[in-house]
Amino acid sequence: MSYTLPKTPQRQLKLPGILGGLGPLAHIEFEQRLLHHSSRRGAQCDQDHPNWVVLSAASTPDRTQSLLGTGTDCVPYLVRNSCQLKAMGADFLVVTCNTAHGFYHQVQAQIDIPWLHMMDATVKYIAESFPTVRQVGVLATDGTLRSQLYTTSLAQYGISSILPPLGSPIQHRVMDSIYSPDWGIKATGAWVSEIALIELIVASRWLADQGAELIIAGCTEISIGLAKLSQLPINWIDPLDVMANLSLDLAYGLIKAPIIMSAKRLVSHDVVAD
Repeated sequence: MSYTLPKTPQRQLKLPGILGGLGPLAHIEFEQRLLHHSSRRGAQCDQDHPNWVVLSAASTPDRTQSLLGTGTDCVPYLVRNSCQLKAMGADFLVVTCNTAHGFYHQVQAQIDIPWLHMMDATVKYIAESFPTVRQVGVLATDGTLRSQLYTTSLAQYGISSILPPLGSPIQHRVMDSIYSPDWGIKATGAWVSEIALIELIVASRWLADQGAELIIAGCTEISIGLAKLSQLPINWIDPLDVMANLSLDLAYGLIKAPIIMSAKRLVSHDVVAD
């Protein structure tokens, strides 16, 4: 993924709050992306990088099970943890879990700190950076697919989404790459098994064969896995990179911070006028 990067101003205006632990590596991977993109913008020493606060909330119930109604409701946990980040001084939230965005409106209605919407930000980036792309594949959990999180955001830009059918063999392979207790990325941590990588390659190839022009890594564990691969049969977009750059833009006042307009909606991220 390539970006036109502005040089970061010296004065930080907003403090990002990172809700991590969803899964355990999610915030670690995101913090690495923040540092990477901060360095690309000119940071050369400790003091050139932004401050942020992070809460690793690994005890939050599984988001996919919660969405599918097969597990504990995770909304109270997301609300409580968001409030803790605000109490720590955060000006806006980055929730490093795609599936958790299925509860976005429920949570945002109960907190008074803006939660940046990962799907909307990612699709906005795609629409602006790849204006000719009309079909985008999504690799994600059953919960994210069932909630149509990326499908809804893509449709707002007239882009069709290509998804593995729920319950299909190819979607089982995607879920196993994430959740397998023996070799799934949640189980193995920073070391990603060869089997998980193969499953992601197969799923990516399937999306390409269905007509996808590029794919979205719609799960943090998938982001971690795809980043280990030197090549894929199709170009892919990592929402973690998109959110890292958006967070830096907001932190340094390069774009306006989101303002809560109502219990269920945020204003768009407008560019700051000179």
